Amino acid sequence: MDGRISNFAQIASIRRYELTEGAERGLRVLDCDNGRLRFLLNESKALDVMQLYHLGQNVSFLSKNGFTAREIPYVNRFEGGMLYTCGLDSVGTREGFIQHGTHHNTPARVTRAEVSEEGILIEAEMRETALFGKNLLFRRRVFCAIGADTLEICDTLENCGTRDEEYCLLYHINAGYPMLDEGARLSDDALEVVPCTPWAAERLSERCSMGAPAANEEETCYFLRLKTPRVTLENEALGKRLTLEWSGDTLPHFVEWKSMAAGDYALGLEPCTTELNDRFAYRHLAAGKSTAFRIRMTVNGIV
Repeated sequence: MDGRISNFAQIASIRRYELTEGAERGLRVLDCDNGRLRFLLNESKALDVMQLYHLGQNVSFLSKNGFTAREIPYVNRFEGGMLYTCGLDSVGTREGFIQHGTHHNTPARVTRAEVSEEGILIEAEMRETALFGKNLLFRRRVFCAIGADTLEICDTLENCGTRDEEYCLLYHINAGYPMLDEGARLSDDALEVVPCTPWAAERLSERCSMGAPAANEEETCYFLRLKTPRVTLENEALGKRLTLEWSGDTLPHFVEWKSMAAGDYALGLEPCTTELNDRFAYRHLAAGKSTAFRIRMTVNGIV
């Protein structure tokens, strides 16, 4: 180790703690800092990314609900966060299912948490099982190199059962102020854009431009078919861009959720295995087989 460093925590660290106040009470957190990126992982909720900071500035959307350990209706507990993993039983809004599925509420079992000169590495696993039914193992690997601007998430879904199983998955990645602000722009190479509602269709020309917050503004949602599995949110005034890349082979669909509503000001970037609403379809995983998913979030300065 460099002789100028007394303790490697001067450069990078992982701190594990349990929240103790209000609705957050009981949530277990891994607070990771690599010198440029700081990211909070929710051990109690699928090892999802609670918040992401770049050089001390917030990147993620956090809803007025905040974080909660309680099992209450979705609209009262959806925190947004930098990453909210949806599935494996359902995504979107479907009759008879919890909105965006049950996976996010599955506690993770952390199997590895270490800091080295290479970077910060966290590994965890979650199981979704049923008596006489499914036996799915979901493994998550989170990595961030020392001093890097990129957070990498690699997930593996394995069917440990004796029969084929169906699944769906959506990565609900949410940008918020100050990364999201008036004048910021979204860039992609969409080959096709399908508005979800008549309201969204009316505002199709504004899809990539971010306006100022407006009271009671209705959300817009678009289904995108992209040439390249990559989108970028650029905020020239802030001097930063957020670039999201993912495994297009296993996450072939993408949803843009845009809320310019005052107090619910957010941009959702959502790679997924399926389209939503009447286009929803499960994927199938044979017994003994596995499939992998990759997400890369990079925050850096605009040159």
